[in-house]
Amino acid sequence: MTETTTPARRRWDPIVRITHWSIALAVLANAVFTEEGSGPHIWVGYGLAAILALRLLWGLVGPAEARFSAFWPSPRKAMAHLREIRAGTVSHHASHNPLGALMVYAIWGCLLTIIATGITMAGPPPWNGEAEEGEHRSVAVATQGYAEAEEGEEGEEGEEGPLGEIHETAANLLYLLILLHLAGVIFETRRSGKQVLVAMAPLGR
Repeated sequence: MTETTTPARRRWDPIVRITHWSIALAVLANAVFTEEGSGPHIWVGYGLAAILALRLLWGLVGPAEARFSAFWPSPRKAMAHLREIRAGTVSHHASHNPLGALMVYAIWGCLLTIIATGITMAGPPPWNGEAEEGEHRSVAVATQGYAEAEEGEEGEEGEEGPLGEIHETAANLLYLLILLHLAGVIFETRRSGKQVLVAMAPLGR
């Protein structure tokens, strides 16, 4: 038998929704439409940093359900939520459910790693048509860590530096987390109704 509680909320506030979809578009743009190390890639990365900074600030000063304290990650609560799912119990949360909270912080951690390593490698965004220079600077910094190791090694191709490897690994992990996030949204929508989709819908009040 399934127990259902009254939904605590129906829609996130505009800042949460705007930052959520803006981050999604920025990640999609740099994953599919821009060339790594190019001027547009760097500019999108800086835009992503600004959007994420706004969302993190909103986690301190925004409405109660958007604050970190409303969905602080808790393995204990996540395990309890898994038991609810197994028992067929549907509980509606004012903020993210415990599993969703863990996913949010994991995605934020990946984004922060990607942004930090990307900015360190690329430096300031290119101005006045300096995209090519920015690309050269990005590649040079990314490969600097292995420049000496490449010398004297026969038949070995150039490798990315440590920052480049961390950047790429974090990006690949982010894509995996996004797929898991989408799967979780679909599962939760089928389990408890359309509240999850409605809450984050980009349009509407």
